[in-house]
Amino acid sequence: MTLDPTENIAALLGSRICHDLISPIGAISNGLELLSLSGVADDSPEMRLIGDSADSATGRIGLFRLAFGMASPSQSTRHDEICKVWSTAMADRRLDLNWLGSDSLPRPLAQCVVLALLCLEKALPQGGELSVASDDDRWVISASSPTMKQETALWYMLSGQGLAKIDPAHVQFLLLPQNLAQLGRHCQVNMTDEKLTLAF
Repeated sequence: MTLDPTENIAALLGSRICHDLISPIGAISNGLELLSLSGVADDSPEMRLIGDSADSATGRIGLFRLAFGMASPSQSTRHDEICKVWSTAMADRRLDLNWLGSDSLPRPLAQCVVLALLCLEKALPQGGELSVASDDDRWVISASSPTMKQETALWYMLSGQGLAKIDPAHVQFLLLPQNLAQLGRHCQVNMTDEKLTLAF
C-alpha cells in the first residue's frame, strides 16, 4: 500500500511507536511467566503489580494501534478484537462496553469507532456505560452516566462547529473528523445531561 506520508504523519508515528514498544513490554510478560515457572511466587504484591502494569500497557498499545496506527481499507477488524483490547486497556476504569454493531468492519471504519470511544471516554471520569450499534451502515456510539463531564467545545468541534483548545489527551478529537471525512462521513453529536451520542 502506497501512502502520501505528508497526509499520514500521525498514523505513521502511531504505528512506529506501537511497533517499537510492544516487543519490550511483551518480554516483561514473558519474563514474569518464566519466573513463575521457575518457582518464584507469582502471588506477591510486587509480582501482581508488575504483571498488572504489563497487561495494562499491552492493552493500551493494542488500543492505540487501532486508533492511531495505519488503517488499510483492505483490512478488516472483528468486534471481539476491539472489545478485548478495550477491556484490557481500560481494566482500571469502570467502563462497560456493549457492542450491538456488525461482527466485522473495514479497518478505517473500525479506527473511527475506536476514536469515537476514546472521545466519549473523556466524558466518563467516574465510569459509565458505552455502547456501539450499527444499522444499515450507520454507526451510533454513545456514553451514559449520571456524572457526565461536558466539554462542550470539544463536542462541537467533532461536528465541525468551531475549534477547541487541544492538549495531548484530546488528540482523538482532531483525528476523528479527519478520518471520517476520508470515508465521506460526518459526525453528528447529541448531548443531554446524562448521555452523549456520536453518529456517523
